[in-house]
Amino acid sequence: MDVHRIIHPSRRYVSVFLLFSAVLNMASAVTHYSIPEEMEEGSIVANLATDLGLDMKTLSNRKMRLDTIANKKYVDVNKDTGEMYIAEKIDRELLCNIKTATCYLKMEVVLENPLRIFNIELEIMDINDNAPQFRRDTIHLDISESTPLGERFSLSNAVDPDIGANSVKTYHLSESHHFGIEIQTGRDGSKFADLILKTALDREKQAFQNLILTAVDSGVPTRSGTASIIVHVLDTNDNAPYFEKESFHINVPENSPIGNLVVKLNATDLDEGSNAEVIYSYSLYTTEKTQGTFKLNPDSGEITVKEMINYEDFRIYDMEVIATDKGANSLSGQCKLTILVTDMNDNHPEMSIKSFQSPIKEDIAVDTVIAVVSVSDKDSGENGIVDIRIPDELPFALRENSDNYYELVVSEPLDREKVPEYDITFTVTDRGSPPLSDNETMTLELLDVNDNVPQFPQSFYTIPVMENNAPGALLSSLTAFDPDLHENQYLVYFIIEKEIVNTSVSMLFSINPENGNLYALKTFDYEIEKEFLFHIEARDSGVPPLSRNVTVHIIIVDQNDNTPVIVSPWRVHGSVVEEKIPRFTDKGSLVSKVIAIDTDSVQNSRITYQFLQVTDATLFSLDQYNGDIRTMRMFSYRDSRHQRLVVIAKDNGEPALSATVTIKLSTVETAVKAYSDMTEVPLEYDIFSDLNLYLMIGLGSVSFLLLITILVTCVLKCQKPMPSKAAPPSRNSVISERNSTIADSTLVSNDAYWYSLFLAETRKGKLVVRQPVPKAGSRYIVSSLPRSTGLTETSDSAASTLQVRKQSPSVLTKLLIINRFDNNVLYLFV
Repeated sequence: MDVHRIIHPSRRYVSVFLLFSAVLNMASAVTHYSIPEEMEEGSIVANLATDLGLDMKTLSNRKMRLDTIANKKYVDVNKDTGEMYIAEKIDRELLCNIKTATCYLKMEVVLENPLRIFNIELEIMDINDNAPQFRRDTIHLDISESTPLGERFSLSNAVDPDIGANSVKTYHLSESHHFGIEIQTGRDGSKFADLILKTALDREKQAFQNLILTAVDSGVPTRSGTASIIVHVLDTNDNAPYFEKESFHINVPENSPIGNLVVKLNATDLDEGSNAEVIYSYSLYTTEKTQGTFKLNPDSGEITVKEMINYEDFRIYDMEVIATDKGANSLSGQCKLTILVTDMNDNHPEMSIKSFQSPIKEDIAVDTVIAVVSVSDKDSGENGIVDIRIPDELPFALRENSDNYYELVVSEPLDREKVPEYDITFTVTDRGSPPLSDNETMTLELLDVNDNVPQFPQSFYTIPVMENNAPGALLSSLTAFDPDLHENQYLVYFIIEKEIVNTSVSMLFSINPENGNLYALKTFDYEIEKEFLFHIEARDSGVPPLSRNVTVHIIIVDQNDNTPVIVSPWRVHGSVVEEKIPRFTDKGSLVSKVIAIDTDSVQNSRITYQFLQVTDATLFSLDQYNGDIRTMRMFSYRDSRHQRLVVIAKDNGEPALSATVTIKLSTVETAVKAYSDMTEVPLEYDIFSDLNLYLMIGLGSVSFLLLITILVTCVLKCQKPMPSKAAPPSRNSVISERNSTIADSTLVSNDAYWYSLFLAETRKGKLVVRQPVPKAGSRYIVSSLPRSTGLTETSDSAASTLQVRKQSPSVLTKLLIINRFDNNVLYLFV
């Protein structure tokens, strides 16, 4: 039985066309199948069980297999269903010879139990899966421009691995005016193309032509391949050399140097190679005189001067030049030249300086004549007319005096400090073509006059000076500058005399008269003097001398050189302050207050308070800014009756300075009134005690002396001008304004409210607390007056009266009296 099936790739199960041939010998029967190449893997070719009449139920037991006579196993069989399928994609061009008409894949189907063998032939049919290809992508052709029409040029053919209708069918040529193609068929059926010249070539118009040759097959779909044809048109000597113009008129000046280029001729030949190389020569119409005067370079076409040309001897030269190419059949062209000799401006103008003043003073008047110059030129006409000039940026001008005579005058004010000397260049130029010129330079020096005032770099100097400076210390260098010269430049420095706080400024400061170095003559104390304002003069040595003043502001910078002083609670140096407080004091009650003052300023005077030692840290609190000591809770019977507090007052300087006070608090069972924040509590004391009488007499005497001092000071102040700045309040007093340094450092912070609390004690009397809130600009005198002796029924501690009286800010006198009368203290701050 002979079975032939054609399998189409468009379906997985392909329709089968059977051609049956009766064959008695089944072992020798061959089953034929046909499939196209490039079928997808897994595609079903046929069902062998059905085609071979096998029982599908016994296929697995009979171990059906497919043996392929090939290097690769392109197809395989399903042992359960008997379907033959594509195991690997088949490329007909790789499997069989490219040009073989038919391509078969032979296989054997083997079954066991019983053993049977079937022969299978699988025909691989060609599809159009390859495009035509040229052996070379680019084809080069050299064709002479004289090639006759109809000439053929063979081109390499394209190759297509496919066969039959899928192979190369025809060729196409891109559009060309000069070329066409003709298709030829070989003995094996292959197609060739010949290139045919249709129209004449001209290299000078188009030296190269790019053509595209396309090979097309007749498969479905159609495929094609291309190759580039580059035609190089070869030159023939068919063009004669030619000049830009047929005639030239050239002007040559007389006295042109030998070898000077007159003209460069350029003949053009459109050919290439030797056909375009040109040789230049004189024709027979050129005279020997002309050929002897001008030289023609045969290779470059340059015409140069061969002999000296004189306008008076010969004015016009005529010549004819021939250009010939080097082709086999040489061609030539010619042109005519007329050379006109022109008169030359061959004499330079001349200049003579008749008079010249140098040096001159810088303050010379404008319009003053400083030089006289004359000019001349031996040529005539335009060549003999001479112009003279100087640079425009100079402060001078030229003024014509008479024919060919000029005066140099000052046109602008001169300043030696800006320009000490001038190089004046006189340039003379004639009006020839080309113009000739000459120049001469003269140096004008300026003499200095004293016309510049000494200048300081700054108009105001602020010099910070740290207090406690060493006498003779250099404070700053105040150097002035004078742009004048010599004695007009030599400066001397002075301090302008004035009194500062009844002291001459020369007793405080000195200046080196030569270099302006400023020195301090004494040691300054910030707590006494805070600033100085005076003037320094720099004077030159000119005639007349000129000077300039500068203001100097000396600012004394504070050092942390004063230790805080604890003024409350007052105690003898090294002694312990003893206080008694009731045992039933409420929480938050004020039991004592530490007040310290520091005569330094700013950060150096900011004082904070801390406990250095405390018997019970849970019992008392200390405000670090105002020094209030308050109870944090009520006393219990477990608390010790004696509490020892060590308070340290520390300033904010670098390094910080401090003072300490030891307060011994004793609790009593009696109903002693605790310190409170009341505004005022009445005070009981015997005003007529002997001690108070003495104190009142002393206070009256001191007040009388103070009044006399104030009156004398006012009279003296009215007789002299007021100082530039009011003296700052003394740091050793308790007189202060809101936000003053003492208030900030001893009581509260800068933004805190003005709060003062003074405590004093005496043997007899009651506690008085005054807390005024002063207005801006107010000052206060705080005095502590002694009480009469004797104990009250409420306290055994000593207390004193605090009185606050408002004082005028004009009082500048400071008075501090401290006296001790058996633990009675008098404080008076003014």
